Amino acid sequence: MNTFARRLEQVSVSATLKVAAEAERLRRAGFDVVDFSAGEPDFATPAHVKQAGKSAIDANFTRYTVAPGIPELRDAVCARYRQDYGIDIAQTEVLITVGGKQALFNTAMALYDPGDEVIVHAPCWPTIPEQVKLMGATPVVVNTKSEDSFAVRAEAMISAITPKTKAIILNSPSNPTGALIDEGTVAAIADAAAARGIWIVVDLCYEQLIYDPVAHNLPRVLFARHRDRTVLAGSASKGYAMTGWRCGWSVAPKELTAAFNMIQGQSTSNITSITQKAALAALKGPQDPVFDMLDEYRKRRDSIHGWLTAHPGFRCVKPGGAFYLFPDVSALLSEGGMRTSADFAQALLEREHVVVVPGEGFAAPGYIRISYATSMDRLREGATRMLRFVESLQRSGAGAAH
Repeated sequence: MNTFARRLEQVSVSATLKVAAEAERLRRAGFDVVDFSAGEPDFATPAHVKQAGKSAIDANFTRYTVAPGIPELRDAVCARYRQDYGIDIAQTEVLITVGGKQALFNTAMALYDPGDEVIVHAPCWPTIPEQVKLMGATPVVVNTKSEDSFAVRAEAMISAITPKTKAIILNSPSNPTGALIDEGTVAAIADAAAARGIWIVVDLCYEQLIYDPVAHNLPRVLFARHRDRTVLAGSASKGYAMTGWRCGWSVAPKELTAAFNMIQGQSTSNITSITQKAALAALKGPQDPVFDMLDEYRKRRDSIHGWLTAHPGFRCVKPGGAFYLFPDVSALLSEGGMRTSADFAQALLEREHVVVVPGEGFAAPGYIRISYATSMDRLREGATRMLRFVESLQRSGAGAAH
């Protein structure tokens, strides 16, 4: 008899964690593995941020803090959003979380009930629909298309609304596609949601990693139209190379933030005290490291995109943000050979020791996710191996164009 809670039957294990475990097995066996699976910067945390953490330890700032985070850090989030987006936020509307993932989890806990529907767009980060399912609610998936540059279309999202819709979750820049949602689309979705009393939740964890000077002030658009039912989830992880520090935040109406505080107070309580001081330095200090990383990511994006798309087997939209390529490899699949992108990823790992994440994990079979958050040398090596792998497939007839 299974004694585990039935809610676990609805949730899947992370595809990224699966391939990471397989890659680690090969490393331990002595193979040179090129890992394109990591969803984190390969840069060091900026020096002034590390120093703030060290200073916190030296000052014995190592005890509990209030559950929503120290006041000065919440104020720094308010100041950062005022400077970056021109919106005014009160400290009572901010809660500091264990990464952006907890901000989304608190939101799910506070808002979604069994029987509710929550609209998400795909390809999507698996955590988004899995958290919905964990609450007993139903994710309603609206698919985007590579031939449309994975653009989220307002009419498609709005047409998915039913009387059961509780929330709409948007992610921009997107993991795994790097696609951006334009302001006009968000405005139309916000107007439709406001008319129906539906919450809008926006995952902005890659908000600092946008390559071109495009209009992307989603917080201001939402605050102008639907502030009383908008939740913003942010993170220090990607922009400041602080993944291991575990710091994110939510911005929401103060009544909902009070509910988040209650949930967090009965689960994790405050995030690490030392991390809070480091994040304070990141938000208030010089932003040059962010721009330096962005410039380097841009070079890497352009390089690996060019290398791979030189082969017709890789059809790939150039991403507008984040640090992922999401190529369509369906032309390399066949009934008589590798039938799925999961098969492709496994064979690539076994034969060339290159780690990618299959699209099945992102509700996008036929695609693979490649993280270019690694050095240019490793990108070149990995691309060389991938091209060699594809050419061997075509010589053997294992992969055939559809």
